[in-house]
Amino acid sequence: MRALLVVNPVATTTSARTRDVLTHALASDLKLDVAATEYRGHARRLAREAAEAGTDVVIALGGDGTVNEVVNGLLHNGPDPDGDLPRLAVVPGGSTNVFARALGLPNHAVEATGALLDALHAGSERTIGLGLTSGTPGTEDAEVPSRWFTFCAGYGFDAGVIGRVEGQRERGKRSTHALYVRQVMRQFLGDRQRTQGSIALRREGHEPVEGLVLSIVCNTAPWTFLGNKPMYAAPRASFDTALDVLGLSRLSSAAVTRYGTQLLRSSPDRGPHGRHVVSLHDETEFTLQSQVPLPFQLDGDHLGLRNSVSFTGVRRALRVIV
Repeated sequence: MRALLVVNPVATTTSARTRDVLTHALASDLKLDVAATEYRGHARRLAREAAEAGTDVVIALGGDGTVNEVVNGLLHNGPDPDGDLPRLAVVPGGSTNVFARALGLPNHAVEATGALLDALHAGSERTIGLGLTSGTPGTEDAEVPSRWFTFCAGYGFDAGVIGRVEGQRERGKRSTHALYVRQVMRQFLGDRQRTQGSIALRREGHEPVEGLVLSIVCNTAPWTFLGNKPMYAAPRASFDTALDVLGLSRLSSAAVTRYGTQLLRSSPDRGPHGRHVVSLHDETEFTLQSQVPLPFQLDGDHLGLRNSVSFTGVRRALRVIV
């Protein structure tokens, strides 16, 4: 079986020695090529070339950002789950690894490699749905290229937090949960839109939902992890359905305390709830629009400011080794 291992050499939780051990383990069972990423977007190009070359499996060794790039490279020409597109495999190497953990993989690179080899021997795989974002026709963002996401997108407050975290990491700060918590507080204190939201959620055949401050789109559950604690923004989200949405229309001090506590206590049975919460399940197509440009993120990757983003939930988009 021909495989490409795409390695992020600056992945948070793997060392050069660990990566060497994993490479040797995989090469004992696969006809393995190894490529290290050198710049942002490189993993996407490597995965696209592997798909065009007829590679059987592309393995992403890195965090959720590396996985996102590989997925977008594999799906450059669109989904073909019953065709000859390579299967995706993941060895977690980031700080959170939401996608890998949502698939049920161990959150340790060596253990996940063992699980991957077992799955390859058994021929074990599944076909999952993904989210697709694109520019909205008739808006100034109409020409923004489409992009796939594996587990989560955010528009508004949470994307602003991601942007702040990325700014800190560019200054040399390590990606830790404490860093995220600090940036949540700074975003809260600095966000002028948090008490009077500007986001409108639009679906064909439905009245728009307006005045949202925060909008989180989930392709699976949990939404993220705080250490080993899973947090469920949309508990019913699944790789087997379309997209779920959590929207909040208010982020006062009291609301942040209330919904933050609900997230910390969330479970597969219950997520955030209350008067200012909007929850939608298994939505195939919708648009988020804002009167002012707002931050936007996909799979924890900050993509700048947008006035509008259109979403599509695509069932059976990609085959994954699990």
